Amino acid sequence: MNRSSSRWVATIALLFCAVVAQAQVDGFHEGGYSSPGGQKFSIAVIPDTQYLFDDDRYDPQVLAKTFQWIVDHTRDENIVFTVQLGDIVNNGLATEFAKASDVFRILDSNNIQYGYSAGNHDINGGLYDNVRGPSPYLDYFGPSRLAGQRSYCGATPDGYNTCHTFEGGGQRFLLLSLDWRASDATIAWAEAKLNEYHDVPTILTMHELVSPTTNLTSDAATLSGYGQTVWDRLIKSHDQIFMTLNGHFWPAGRAVIKNLAGREVYTHLTNYQDRFFGGSAMMRLYEFDLGAGTVDVHTFSPYWMSVPPSARSPLGAGEVRLTDSANQFTMKVNLKERFLPLPPAKVLPPLAADKVVIPGTLAYWRFEGQNGVSVPQGGIAVRDLSGNGNDLTRVTLPNGASTDMVYTQEFHPAQPSRGSLFINGNSSQGGAYLRTADTAPLNSQTFKNGYTVEAFVRMPEDCCGVDPWMGVLARQGTQGDLGITTAGDPNNPAVTLSVSPSAEFQWAIQPFTQPDLVTNWSFRTPVLTWYHVALVNDGKTTKLFINGSEDVRNSHDLSVGLESTGEFWMVGATQYGRVVGPALYGWLGDVRIVNRPLSVREFMISR
Repeated sequence: MNRSSSRWVATIALLFCAVVAQAQVDGFHEGGYSSPGGQKFSIAVIPDTQYLFDDDRYDPQVLAKTFQWIVDHTRDENIVFTVQLGDIVNNGLATEFAKASDVFRILDSNNIQYGYSAGNHDINGGLYDNVRGPSPYLDYFGPSRLAGQRSYCGATPDGYNTCHTFEGGGQRFLLLSLDWRASDATIAWAEAKLNEYHDVPTILTMHELVSPTTNLTSDAATLSGYGQTVWDRLIKSHDQIFMTLNGHFWPAGRAVIKNLAGREVYTHLTNYQDRFFGGSAMMRLYEFDLGAGTVDVHTFSPYWMSVPPSARSPLGAGEVRLTDSANQFTMKVNLKERFLPLPPAKVLPPLAADKVVIPGTLAYWRFEGQNGVSVPQGGIAVRDLSGNGNDLTRVTLPNGASTDMVYTQEFHPAQPSRGSLFINGNSSQGGAYLRTADTAPLNSQTFKNGYTVEAFVRMPEDCCGVDPWMGVLARQGTQGDLGITTAGDPNNPAVTLSVSPSAEFQWAIQPFTQPDLVTNWSFRTPVLTWYHVALVNDGKTTKLFINGSEDVRNSHDLSVGLESTGEFWMVGATQYGRVVGPALYGWLGDVRIVNRPLSVREFMISR
C-alpha cells in the first residue's frame, strides 16, 4: 500500500472512530435503543436541582442541557416519561421558580410527558400539604402546568400531589408523585388512585423515602424515619408498587424490601446536589426490557457531555458519567452489587519553593517536617517562603495539646511540597492554629484589585460531625468591628474559608461593595480525599475552584476587595465574635495568597 493510500485509510478509520465515539457520548445505543411499541422503553429521572437555582447563584443552562438531551433522544431511547424528584429550587423563592420554570418550558414546548414532586426546599417543609396553603411552588409548578398532558390523571385538591399514567413496551404504568410530607388526606387519595388502577404496575416518587446507610461510597440504603411511615401506611400493603424513586439524601443508593405479599419493592435514592457543579443536572435513564425482565440504569450529565473533552474542566470530566455500582446497574430479582475502583491519581514531582513564588505572591507557607513531630510553640514555627515576612507562630487553643498539630508526609498528588499538617481540632475548642504577627505586611492588604487564595485540604472519615464550621484560613476581625451591624451577624468573621458540617467549602467575606457577607460554596466533598481549593477574585466577582475545576455555586454579587481591621491572619482555624476556634480537624497542605487573579494554569496544581 502506498503512502497516499495509507493516509486515506487512516483518515477513514479516524472518521469511523469519531462517529462511534460521538454515538457513545450522545446516546447509549448505536442506531437507537428501540423503536416505539417494542418491549423496550426508558424513563428519565432528574433529582434535586436546587443548587442550580439558589437565589443569585444560578445557572439555568446546566438543566437546559439535560432537558434538551431528553427532547433530542426521546425517539431513539424511547423515553416515555420524565420525572423530577423534588427540590427544584433551593429557597422556595418566586424568583428562583421563575428561572426554573423558564427551563421547564423546554419540556412543555416539545410535548414531553413529565411530572415532579415538591421537596422541602420548594415549600414550607415544616407543614403537611393539606395545611400548607398557597406557595410560589404552586404558582409555577401547580397541577395546572401538567393538566394538558395526556399522561396526567389528577391531583389532590391542594395541588401538591399528582397522578400520571403512561405506556411502555405495551404495558400501562401508573406513577404517583407525592408531596414532601403527605397528610392523611393525601394517603387516602393515593390509595384511591391505586384502587382505581388496581392492576397497573406502579412507581411511587416522592422527595424522601430512603437514606444512605453510610457516608462513604456505597450503594446501600434503608428507609428513613419518614420513609418508614409511608412504607407502613401505603407501600407495603399495595403489591402493585414495585419501585420508588426518591431524592433528598445522598449519596445515591438502593434497597430491595419485601412487601406484605413477599414481593420485592425496588427503592432508589438518587441525588447529586452534593457533587461538583451543583450536581451538574445529573440524570438517570431507566431502560426497561420487559422481554428480558431487566432494567438497565445509567447516570450521566448531558451538560458535561455537551462540552468537548478538550474543554472539560478536570472535575467536570469526572461528571460525564457515573459508573459505580450505585449509579450504573441492572435490576434483576437477585441483584449482584459491584464497584468500579477509581484509578489512582498521578503524583507530580515536588516543586522547589522559589518556583511556586510567582509574581504577586504575598505569602506562601508549606509544612514540611519530621513525620509525627509536633509543630513547635514559641518563636516562628513556619516561615513565609515568599520572603515578605508573613511568618507564622503556633497558638494552642485552651483545650488543646502539643500533639494537636503535627507534621505528616501526607500530600495532594499535585502539591508542590511533600508534607502537611494534621490538626486535631474538635468542638470543645481543642486543637491549634498558626497566625501571622501583629505587624505582618499581609494584615493590611485589602485586595481591591483582585486576589487568589489557594490551600490543599483533606478531611478525616469522622469529620464534620466533630467540628461544626471548621476553619481553614481566616482573618481576625468581625463585621461588627467594621461597623456592619444592620445586616447579617456582627459576630461573623469578615474573612473566612471554612468547612461546613456537610463537608462543603465556604468562602465568606465582607467586600467593600456589599452590606453583608458574600459567599461561595463547593459541592459536598468526600472524606479521605485531598482537594486543592482556590478562590479567584478579578476585582469584581469571586469564583471557587476545586482541583482546578470551577464550581457552580458562585455568587454573582459585585465583590471588591476584603474589608479588614488590619489584624492577624490565622491558618488552620476560624473565629466567631473574635474568639478563635474551632480549629481544623484534618490535614492542611501548602497555602498561597497572591494579590491578583490567577488562571487555572497558574494554580499550584498546574504543571
